[in-house]
Amino acid sequence: MLNFKPTLSDAVKALGIEGGWKVKEGKIVEWWAEETQPSDVEIEESLVKLQAEYDAKQYQRDRIYLPIGEQLDLQYWDKVNGTSKWQESISKVKSDHPKPTE
Repeated sequence: MLNFKPTLSDAVKALGIEGGWKVKEGKIVEWWAEETQPSDVEIEESLVKLQAEYDAKQYQRDRIYLPIGEQLDLQYWDKVNGTSKWQESISKVKSDHPKPTE
C-alpha cells in the first residue's frame, strides 16, 4: 500500500521495471533499461491505478489514533477509575473518519 502520493517512478515500477530510466520534471527524459520502454498510455494507466488505490485508503490516513502507550495508560486508568475514556477516544476517531462502503 502506498502511504504517499504516487509518482511517475512508482507507475513505471508498478509495471515491473525497477530501474533504468531518469525522470525530470514529471517526464522520463532518459531510458537505458534493458526492458522495452512502456508507452505513455501504459504509464498513465498505471499512475491512474496507483492514484485510485491511494485515494481509496484516505480514511486510513485520516484515522489518527493516540500512540499505543497513551492508549494503554488510558485503559489502565479507565479500569482504576471505572471510566471509558479509551473507548470514547477510539470511537471518536472511528466516527470522525468512517470506513467507506464499497
